[in-house]
Parts: sequence; C-alpha cells; structure tokens
Amino acid sequence: MLPRETLATAQIPEGKELTLVSHGRDFIIMLGRDELMGTRMQFSEEQLAVLTLAELSAPKPRILIGGFGMGFTYRAALANLPEGGEVVVAELVPEILDWAKGPLAHLSAASLDDPRGEVILCNVEALIDDANDGTSAKYDAILLDVDNGPDGIVVDSNFRLYTRTGIAKAKDALNPGGIMAVWSAAPDHKFTRRLMDAGLEVEVREVRARPNNKGPRHTIWFAKKR
Repeated sequence: MLPRETLATAQIPEGKELTLVSHGRDFIIMLGRDELMGTRMQFSEEQLAVLTLAELSAPKPRILIGGFGMGFTYRAALANLPEGGEVVVAELVPEILDWAKGPLAHLSAASLDDPRGEVILCNVEALIDDANDGTSAKYDAILLDVDNGPDGIVVDSNFRLYTRTGIAKAKDALNPGGIMAVWSAAPDHKFTRRLMDAGLEVEVREVRARPNNKGPRHTIWFAKKR
C-alpha cells in the first residue's frame, strides 16, 4: 500500500489547517482528516462549470467561482467559456495559489496565466457584495465550491452563503437568467427549499466523482434567476 506524503500545509481562518499530500501519482487536499478534494475524484467539480455554462444564454458570460482548490472548476470554466467571456475566482488561502504554481503546476498553473480569468485573494462573499453595491458588474453565474456542502462548512465565515440572506445576496448579484450553482458532497433538502423559497428555479443533479460513472455521488444545485 502506497504511503501518503505530506508536501505542504497552510493555516486557514479559525485555526484550521489544510494539508497537501501525495499518494502515488495522485494529490489530495485535506482538512484535518477529511479529504476536501483530490485528483482521483475531480469529475463532479469540473461538471459544476461544464453543466452551468451549457445552461447559460448570455453570449459573453461573466462567471464568479468561489474557491480555486486544485483548479478543476476554473479550468473547466475556461475550457467551455464562449468568446468574450470572463471568469473571476475568489480564493481565501494564498498558499493554494503557491501549490498551484508548485507541486500542482502540471494541473493548473497554465490557467493562472489565462487572460480571460482573474484570481482574487478574498472571501467570495466580498465579491458578491461588490456586485450588489455596484462596485463591480453583476455575474451570469456564481459557482460555489468552497465547502463540502451546506452542512460541511470549512470556515464559519462561509455559513452565510447557504442562509436565506446569502442566497438572496447571490441572487441579487446575478443578471436575469443567471445561475447560482453549488457543489456538495451530499444532498441537503433544506437547502433546496431555501433556494426555492428565494424565487429561484431549482434543479438538483447527482454527479459521480469519476467520469466512468464510479466513485461517490455528489450533488449540484442549479438555481436560475428568472
């Protein structure tokens, strides 16, 4: 059995620690003993972008992604972005970008140089608030993959994202026809209800973690602003 090798660590808010480990040819980002993401199970995170962009009617969509991680969602968004579109990523942990340029360079370093995208070191709520305040333009899609889901919050400051207030703010930051898409490791019927109560048109899909229809079943909410 292959051992896991610790490559780097990063402190995140509230005293928690992220750890980047290698396991043979695979890489995993851990929060304590929990796996947040890994190269063996990236398909659902890519589908977060692929499926959302397929539903957008905006000719030059402006996309906001909460969380860079290993860059799976960001790369998929860039690969499927129509001409003239742009992608903004909010990443809270600076070391994540160091890892992207270092041990994970073969995965995501090229995306950091793509002129159609920009990675900003901040909490995604700040960029949502900027769109609501008129500080920046609104978005055609907001893709959230900053936690393991509404019940698997990594840092307490993310809690607002899944509340009625957070959903309302995300909705207000979207252009008409825009989509709020949320990745989760598990279903959450209460969150589905909150999205519907906000007046959003909600579709819930199960997506496998691997493209061969194997691995865990993950949940993605697609909530469209009418």
